[in-house]
Amino acid sequence: MCEDMAFVCLVVSVVLVQVALSATLPNILFIVADDLGWNDVSYHGGDDYTTPTIDQLASEGIKLNNYYVQLLCTPTRASIMTGRYPIRYGLQHGVLGEAEPFGLNLTELTLPKKLKQFGYETHAIGKWHLGFYQWAYTPTYRG
Repeated sequence: MCEDMAFVCLVVSVVLVQVALSATLPNILFIVADDLGWNDVSYHGGDDYTTPTIDQLASEGIKLNNYYVQLLCTPTRASIMTGRYPIRYGLQHGVLGEAEPFGLNLTELTLPKKLKQFGYETHAIGKWHLGFYQWAYTPTYRG
């Protein structure tokens, strides 16, 4: 099993355990920082910046310290959204622009779609880069 799929399984497992232990769904805030270095947050011991809000979120939540992004944003997002290597979709070498006539396969189950099946509301802020050329490829329609 690839590390990305293991990560998705971990997130879903944590959610299921929390749901089983309580009557309400726990909040999930998933932050992807493509260019964030290990010591760029003060909770890792970095002293170039103070990051009190991120530090508080980390102290009250689950820190996944052994997961890394790809070299570009499209492959990173494809892996996170599907739990699979981006090469499976041909998304490993570049960034998808608005005019690119393809995107992440529309039949692929994404993490937000799976979370919706468990009763979550999902929202995305920031970059997408997994397809734009038809409405069906945009984040609003992907979970």
